[in-house]
Amino acid sequence: MTDAVDSFLAQWQRERPEMEASPMGVVGRLSRSSRLVEHEIRDYFAGEGMESWEFDVLATLRRSGPPYTLTPKDLVARTMVGSAAMTNRVDRLVSKELVTRETDSANRRSILITLTAKGHEVVERVVDGHVANAARLVADLEPTEREELDRLLRKLLVSLGDTGAA
Repeated sequence: MTDAVDSFLAQWQRERPEMEASPMGVVGRLSRSSRLVEHEIRDYFAGEGMESWEFDVLATLRRSGPPYTLTPKDLVARTMVGSAAMTNRVDRLVSKELVTRETDSANRRSILITLTAKGHEVVERVVDGHVANAARLVADLEPTEREELDRLLRKLLVSLGDTGAA
């Protein structure tokens, strides 16, 4: 079984046989996999009438547990987007009545973003399909292969500083 990256590596082997190009194979496959998976995820969410970033914010609030409220700073940390982008995203979700933005009564300098009942309904409706779509995307891997890939990707992410401290 070969993929497009194999042909790129073969070309480098032909042109630069002294170069150890295998790290490019790993990074190239990660990059190509990421683009293909993101495309499939975008298509799924488009079919649900939403953007993937909308689900990301709603799901982050939902999995935070009751009362499904986070500060913008917490949302930024848990979704890996900048604060300006998060402000824009929250504005759009507020306009769709999927979240509320309120001043924290315990700390007037703090803002709280809360999942509305409508937002909760949307995320609950969409999450099962999202999980099924993810399962479809990795269906050709045996369970032990998925576990090993998961372990290796976690190791790589931690080595790159993605420690999930949020």
